[in-house]
Amino acid sequence: MIIDYSPELVRRFKRLSPEIKLKALEREKIFRVNYRDPRLRTHKLTGKLSGRFAFWIDFKHRIIFSFVSTKHVRFLSIGTHDIYK
Repeated sequence: MIIDYSPELVRRFKRLSPEIKLKALEREKIFRVNYRDPRLRTHKLTGKLSGRFAFWIDFKHRIIFSFVSTKHVRFLSIGTHDIYK
């Protein structure tokens, strides 16, 4: 799985606590093996984010991503539920 990181995601990632950064990196490892792994709780988004997906880092934090192709995704944003707005 090829993963690109948007500038927004990189900027937001730098602002996260070290604990959340570590969790995010652990979740990315799981994502690379199987993006549908139940531990990620991957889900399709609706509304203005239609066509994009998100997965859980923990109860409060998510990563929004989209598919470029079947083996290539782009991580768009990371953060709490506020990233959905």
